[in-house]
Amino acid sequence: MIDPLAVAAIVTVGVATVFVGARGLRIARTSADFLVATRAVPPLLNASAISGEYLSAASFLGIASLALSEGLGTLWYAVGYLAGYLVLLAVIAAPLRRFGAYTIPDFAEGRLDSPRLRSVATGLVLLICGFYALPQLTGAGITLEDALGLPYWVGVVVLGGIVTVAIASGGMKSITLAQALQYWIKVVALLVPAVVLLAVLRHPALGSLRPDGAARFTRPTVVHVPGREVLVFAHSTRVAVTGVLDGVRRHGAVLVTAGRHAVGAGTRIAFPAGPVPHLASRPALDGAAWTSPLVRIDGRSIHPLAATYGVITATFLGAIGLPHILVRFYTNRDGSSARRTTSLVLLLLSVFYLLPGIFAFLGRLEAPGLYVSGRTNGVVLVLPRLAAGGLGGEVLGALTAAGAFAAFLSTTSGLLIAMSGALSHDVLHRGPAAFRWSALGIGAAATACGLAAGGYAISVLVGWAFAIAASSFGPLLVLGIWWRGLTRHGALAGLLLGGGAASAAVVVLTMAGVGHQGWPAVLLGTPALWTVPLAFATMIVVSRLTPGAVPADVTARLLALHLPEAVRAPRRAAD
Repeated sequence: MIDPLAVAAIVTVGVATVFVGARGLRIARTSADFLVATRAVPPLLNASAISGEYLSAASFLGIASLALSEGLGTLWYAVGYLAGYLVLLAVIAAPLRRFGAYTIPDFAEGRLDSPRLRSVATGLVLLICGFYALPQLTGAGITLEDALGLPYWVGVVVLGGIVTVAIASGGMKSITLAQALQYWIKVVALLVPAVVLLAVLRHPALGSLRPDGAARFTRPTVVHVPGREVLVFAHSTRVAVTGVLDGVRRHGAVLVTAGRHAVGAGTRIAFPAGPVPHLASRPALDGAAWTSPLVRIDGRSIHPLAATYGVITATFLGAIGLPHILVRFYTNRDGSSARRTTSLVLLLLSVFYLLPGIFAFLGRLEAPGLYVSGRTNGVVLVLPRLAAGGLGGEVLGALTAAGAFAAFLSTTSGLLIAMSGALSHDVLHRGPAAFRWSALGIGAAATACGLAAGGYAISVLVGWAFAIAASSFGPLLVLGIWWRGLTRHGALAGLLLGGGAASAAVVVLTMAGVGHQGWPAVLLGTPALWTVPLAFATMIVVSRLTPGAVPADVTARLLALHLPEAVRAPRRAAD
């Protein structure tokens, strides 16, 4: 059923984004306008825009949903997403801005004098950003499906169309204000429902959090099962079924015995208060498993300590390798502004990342039917309507729907800017017209891919993008900024081997259904655990073997990275 309030909220966010993008037709004229907003964005506005761009579907929907379905150990994703900015603040932000460039491939060629390295870096920008765009489009499909009752594909097409038009219109200059506004929309959209729910749900039943406690319905609950599922009942339970159960169409009370039972798509089941059955495709999580501080893979404890380190490595170092975030630092006036911007980003993100865990906790207690329907991805959207009820629940649900759509818009905008900039500036070497055509083509391609990505968890998709970024641009930037001995041969070998290994683990093996048990599940599902050390080692070893390829003016280039603008002569590249 379509919720008019949710429709109004989503339309408002979408129209505001299109309006700002159309405004870009008047204010964006040069390549600097489209790519780096004329390098004139003040720190607070830039910090808000970066935070809006960074808080993607994985942050707004994915962290809470993954914690609900796999346990609180997955909150390491939130810790890593935030802590990655400590690394940016300490070693990347100011030097990268001082060097002066439009894109990461610009930096790679300017630091190491290698057009081939620039080409490889451009390919990785398109790969990482394309991978990161998939969960944004997936999240949009889920949001419109849960909030408005529309088919999944509608959300994907609507998001892709809005963002493509906005980016093609004005690029970075026009989208900066929209992304800053979208950060505050997202914070309010989670903070207000969280505060209201904590106030309304004064005495939640905590039995499911005991070490031996399973998820429980605290009251009679009707669950709509959208797709064909197999449910596992631990005990015989009398339920009311409207739909297909075990191949038989039923309408009325049924005594379901313990064991596995097939449920048809669109079936409604009314459960009494008591234990919640679980999907046969996912193991049941008792209280001890759900509250474990270690990461689980597909709900299973498979070498959890190694899996946790894999997530930490990917998220800590992945943030410094995300092209759509790094290009934001080129929009600052100078290196000190970039450092102030990063400090403010840490503050803004800290406020936001306190909230997803609250939704996971309350979802476990108040919306256990999501385990039955397989819709844990929508806990942030569904919980306010279920728990608050009435008009108040509809208002809170509309607010979270608006925040979710803002998350998709802001992050997808940044991704399309990074990809369009890489294609138009680093491949075509053309101006604003090429940027606009690149944005249109990439937006259409990303939308098409998003239609096929609905079967993957949002945070898992983003985690894979972080793993590829951490295994390629992470080592390149750390060593390129801080080690004079890096050569173009070492950088190229590290990008190809580290980025290629992470991509192979994710795309060729994991998504192809290989490696779901034992160590292969950990090493392929969280590849940063071994691909990041591989990339660093490759760059160092190959650079040591090719010392003659160190640029002759490496000292001047390092000074351009590290000397404050006030005490050095401006470099032509920085102009």
